[in-house]
Amino acid sequence: MTEEQKSLQWLSSILDILRKKCPWDSVQTIDSLRYLTIEEVFELSEAIVAGSYDDMRKELGDLFMHLMFYAKIADDKGKFGVADVLDSICKKLISRHPHISLPDREGVLQPVSQNEIPKWEQVKMKEGRKSVLEGVPQSLPPLIKAIRMQEKAAGVGFEFASVEDAKEKVSEEYAEFVGALKDMHCVTENAEDNVIAETKSHAEEELGDLMFAIIKWARFEGLNADTALIRANRKFYDRFSFVEDCAHANGCQVSDLTLEQMKHFWDRAKQSERNSKKSICK
Repeated sequence: MTEEQKSLQWLSSILDILRKKCPWDSVQTIDSLRYLTIEEVFELSEAIVAGSYDDMRKELGDLFMHLMFYAKIADDKGKFGVADVLDSICKKLISRHPHISLPDREGVLQPVSQNEIPKWEQVKMKEGRKSVLEGVPQSLPPLIKAIRMQEKAAGVGFEFASVEDAKEKVSEEYAEFVGALKDMHCVTENAEDNVIAETKSHAEEELGDLMFAIIKWARFEGLNADTALIRANRKFYDRFSFVEDCAHANGCQVSDLTLEQMKHFWDRAKQSERNSKKSICK
């Protein structure tokens, strides 16, 4: 038995005992674990963006536990077990890589069934999907959903011919957004409610198109818009927290500061970041 197999068996044994003796673990269901698993995935995402391998190891452990927990609960109901889950993904990987010799369950390498590298989305369609976009969960966060839909459409050739085309699309959508804003601002306060709502809805629609175009342009440049926004959020959080700390150090709340004072402390936060980066580079 390999070290990986020993560790999986160890985790399996622990969960079996907890399912019988722990008051919390024994009453968990697939439904009660669902939102907790979502939380674990986001914690793993944060660890990845932060580049912390120590946190990644911990969060992956939590996620491994959740995955095995689901299989244990399903096994208790006679639906499927851990082996069924692992066998399922192994079979899927083999079917989607017909150009690579992969082992069967007994470890025997199987011959390749084709020499050319298959197109990923086309392979999925052969598995019974009715749409290329079918595999994108409706509940995904909007930004990630946009990225995944773009990637899947690109996988079957629906893509800009060049990065310049993607960039031009951003300019086009920006102009349409600005035009929609002008229309919205031209509506007077005395206008009918449906007119006000319609112009605002149109502006939001154009804003969405602009954001979608920026995400696609970023993809062409090899950038992940979700990762970029996570880092921007973190940067804003850190800088604003610095402003709050400065306010507290001066015996007041951040709301007591003038806008000029806030900008001053904000610039100090930015300078502190630059100095930190310089020290790291030395």
